Amino acid sequence: MTDFAFQQLAAAIAIAVGAIGPALGIGMLGSRAMEALGRNPEAEPAIRPNMILAIAFAEAIAIYALVVAIVIKFIR
Repeated sequence: MTDFAFQQLAAAIAIAVGAIGPALGIGMLGSRAMEALGRNPEAEPAIRPNMILAIAFAEAIAIYALVVAIVIKFIR
């Protein structure tokens, strides 16, 4: 394999591994928030902003992984 092939493989692995964690985290956050709302609908004003904030933080980690993958892909 050439250096270019290794570079492409590294970029693919970086985004794949970097997206798994946030995807699982966002899924768990949404699941637990819906469960909490099902148990206590009156708590919705407290649950929704915290859920959205936590999802934004988890998504930021995926964006960092994307940036790393792009840097690996285009830097020679």
